[in-house]
Amino acid sequence: MSQPDLTRSLRAARPVAPDELRERVRLVAAQAAPPPRRLVTWRRALVVAVPVAAAAIAAGVLLTRPTRQAEQPLPNVPAVSHGSVAASGGVLANPALAPTIPQPSATRAQRYTASLDLRVPTVGAVSADSKRAVAIAASLGGYEQSVNVSTGKASGYADIRLRIPKTRVQEAVRRLAALGRIVSENVNVQDLQAGLNATARTIQALQRNLAALRAQTQTALVQRRILQLTARIQKLQRSEASTVREARYATVALTLATPPAQPAKQHRPGPLHGLGTAFRWIGIGLVYALAIGAPLAALAVLVWLAVCALRRRREDRLLSRP
Repeated sequence: MSQPDLTRSLRAARPVAPDELRERVRLVAAQAAPPPRRLVTWRRALVVAVPVAAAAIAAGVLLTRPTRQAEQPLPNVPAVSHGSVAASGGVLANPALAPTIPQPSATRAQRYTASLDLRVPTVGAVSADSKRAVAIAASLGGYEQSVNVSTGKASGYADIRLRIPKTRVQEAVRRLAALGRIVSENVNVQDLQAGLNATARTIQALQRNLAALRAQTQTALVQRRILQLTARIQKLQRSEASTVREARYATVALTLATPPAQPAKQHRPGPLHGLGTAFRWIGIGLVYALAIGAPLAALAVLVWLAVCALRRRREDRLLSRP
């Protein structure tokens, strides 16, 4: 007998177990099989939920953290006062603390300007002191160049420009400074005498040329040049007179204003403020954990169930083979 024939004979003579024996083996295997394991346990849930919650809390803190700190208000630095003021009389209580400004020159033409920034206590004082400032200028032989007063319920402001004889500008500044508390002062002196001297020399030279032209034969060309020189001399004289008038008076710019509104006092946090903040951030972290971790946890559970189902199907398939 050949090898293939022997193989076929052995396969044909293979014993087959009866159905009763198969059923008994299946029952024995079912009784001996361990109870099905629970797919979701507390331990497995914690293994998945703890990393997800930690990642969600970290993401929530990073996303909700403020990008920059709130700007702290600058401290209110009080202005330096130059002395107590008796506003009713318009005279400083301590004359030694009066604003010091340079003495104008008595022999040279100067453009003299001074500015005072004063604080007054109330809105009514702004209007009253504005009138006093104009009266002070008039009493010293000056006048008001411009007056702008604006008052409201809580604040007031006045911008006044006065023209004071230069020889009495120191007295004017001293009396005006008594109207309120000095916040700032400024004095600017510009010499004009050099320009006046140059203009006077130019006028004298032109007048000599004009006298020489008038002594010549009055032709059309000579008369035209006389008219040109006369117009130029008159223009220079008007400019000179305007500069002299400007140098005779000093300009005093006065600003009156009520104190700025004080910033609201910031509420200091209590002793439990840090604990409340911690609970608030924990709540924010939990919200992010639920929003981000719940879908991830659900996906992990679905994957676990699918793996377990495949494993059980594979075991049933092995048991069902003959």
